[in-house]
Amino acid sequence: MKQKIAVLGPGSWGTALAQVLAENGHTVKLWGHNPAQIDEINTYHTNRHYLPNIKIPTSIKGIKELKEAVIDVDAILFVVPTKAIREVAKEVAISVNTKPYIIHASKGLEQGTHKRISEILSEEIPESKRQEIIVLSGPSHAEEVAVHDITTITAASEKLEAANYVQDLFMNDYFRIYTNTDVIGVETGAALKNIIAIGAGAIAGLGFGDNAKAAIMTRGLAEISRLGVAMGADPLTFIGLSGVGDLIVTGTSVHSRNWRAGNLLGKGKKLDEVLENMGMIVEGVATTKAAMELATSLNVDMPITKTIYNVLYEGKDIHQAAKEIMLRDGKVENEFS
Repeated sequence: MKQKIAVLGPGSWGTALAQVLAENGHTVKLWGHNPAQIDEINTYHTNRHYLPNIKIPTSIKGIKELKEAVIDVDAILFVVPTKAIREVAKEVAISVNTKPYIIHASKGLEQGTHKRISEILSEEIPESKRQEIIVLSGPSHAEEVAVHDITTITAASEKLEAANYVQDLFMNDYFRIYTNTDVIGVETGAALKNIIAIGAGAIAGLGFGDNAKAAIMTRGLAEISRLGVAMGADPLTFIGLSGVGDLIVTGTSVHSRNWRAGNLLGKGKKLDEVLENMGMIVEGVATTKAAMELATSLNVDMPITKTIYNVLYEGKDIHQAAKEIMLRDGKVENEFS
């Protein structure tokens, strides 16, 4: 059944997901707060800043006013930065006139509260104004989805029927969706892998090779799992698409802005300079702070995350930080201790 969908956030991932939905025959409205960008989408059917050389379907309608975007829709897909989720959700709650499914494909933890995105959405959009909340996450570069590279990701909701709804919305011959009910695990894996991706980029920038890459990603996954389990996640989720899958794609590719940021840090660039020149949100930077605070409150050991935190927020020399983490006391390899 064809649906009416509002996609909130015309960045690279929001645009790529809007393209998938439009190609599947759904009616898609793509909202953004930059009028020039929306005019470009409607006039030229491009989004050059985020997806150069890609023509997006002419059926996608760019919308400048949020209220117009969310009127008369079956589902709303949030693809805005984590720091904007609460503000946008409040406006959606005021403006919506149906009872849509709420889907999000953003990846992060809220600063200060350390809340997952689905928790923010459930707080700001009353149950009377929505169906279930579904998380869409997994190993995916927007640049590759936009050119129909084969991609598999996860739709997670506490109600399997809602996850099945999203699966039906997006599935086609190049974009495959698996379902899951472990919302905590899927969201935690999505957020925390960005931290490890910064570390993996830094390792490459420092000139280390594949051995170091394997070390940081494997031990990074152990940290993600420890914190996720402490939050209530199913440990098996972290060996799936939204755990190890997302970590591989984000921690090994130049498409990943978190990896690129870490790579520049490893080459000696200052954080402010890196963020200024990136041109897109590097979610892993803010997530590192939230995760470190959360790990401390839950008494979870996350040495790689702590090292990255020290580099990002305390100005620690990145070469010295790499040496010190190798000289920690010997440990037993146990993923959850």
